Amino acid sequence: MPDTAVIEQEALARIRASEDAAALEALRVEYLGKQGSISALMKTLGAMTPEERQQKAPAIQQLRGSVADAIAARKAAFDSAALEERLASETLDLTLPAPATARGSVHPVSQVMDELSEIFADLGFAVATGPEIEDDWYNFTALNMPESHPARAMHDTFYFPDPAPKGGRMLLRTHTSPVQVRTMLADGAPLRIIAPGRVYRSDSDATHTPMFHQIEGLVIDRDIHLGHLKWTLETFLKAFFETEDIVLRLRPSYFPFTEPSVEVDVGFEIVDGKRVLGGSGDAPGHGWMELLGSGMVNRRVIEMSGLDPDEWQGFAFGVGVDRLAMLKYGMDDLRAFFDGDVRWLQHYGFSAFDQPTLSAGVGARA
Repeated sequence: MPDTAVIEQEALARIRASEDAAALEALRVEYLGKQGSISALMKTLGAMTPEERQQKAPAIQQLRGSVADAIAARKAAFDSAALEERLASETLDLTLPAPATARGSVHPVSQVMDELSEIFADLGFAVATGPEIEDDWYNFTALNMPESHPARAMHDTFYFPDPAPKGGRMLLRTHTSPVQVRTMLADGAPLRIIAPGRVYRSDSDATHTPMFHQIEGLVIDRDIHLGHLKWTLETFLKAFFETEDIVLRLRPSYFPFTEPSVEVDVGFEIVDGKRVLGGSGDAPGHGWMELLGSGMVNRRVIEMSGLDPDEWQGFAFGVGVDRLAMLKYGMDDLRAFFDGDVRWLQHYGFSAFDQPTLSAGVGARA
């Protein structure tokens, strides 16, 4: 049997003389690896008699432990030296700004919803909400559109197969006007609300999507007339587009739930190939753009909402939130609002820290 003391002396000397971690690893494999010399000595113990094993095993175990400890100590020394070298060569300037982190943004529709709520809160309007899955009665019949009414054909409606509680069918609401009826039935009059929310119609192109957003306004009180409606719309549009140079034109129209009904046009001019709101549409280089529909609430709608039309009158208006966002922020394709393209959202999105704070005048009606 080889002299373990001689092997130990030689191994420890070579370990102390190793120059780097790679050389140390080679020595570990040479002595303690599966085919190493010390591992070979350990394997001879199995063939020995108990007496021989009792005599020789302690020396072999001592050899193995001593070499393993020496290798571990030398490796720790190499690791410590490498760390010291790295600390000496690397520096960190704590005065530098932290790296930018990915941050979400507020969608233009949410931004405009907040802007509109803030503007109408200042005018004394509360926010009313209602279900997006509506029944035929609230969506059409209570708004003076019975089953045979031709105006129903103007709404490309998503119907459900389930029957509605008041007859007809369940559907995805085609406008937020049912909220007006529900609020009148629940709260009576006087009333001053806006009803923003998602609506659904089976239509899709650059200016139409199957789901879009509307905001409708309703005022019910005594002695309300078209002058109140025009002043409200002018005030709202001037505040939203942040300009006093807003000129409106009211054209006679037809909506089954208002009588008389008016389409509201706003004057614009072409600047650098784009429409810019402002000025009279009759001026040279200007034109009129249809923006929203409105009118005095039809007597039948007031009646079906549980109020006396001889005592209470009112006006209503509705406009697409997405369209307002397109006009104010220079977007040209409505479909991009719902594509979820991160590049589009980064370009048109708003910082959450720059959002308007809704005033205390905004209420919530469920």
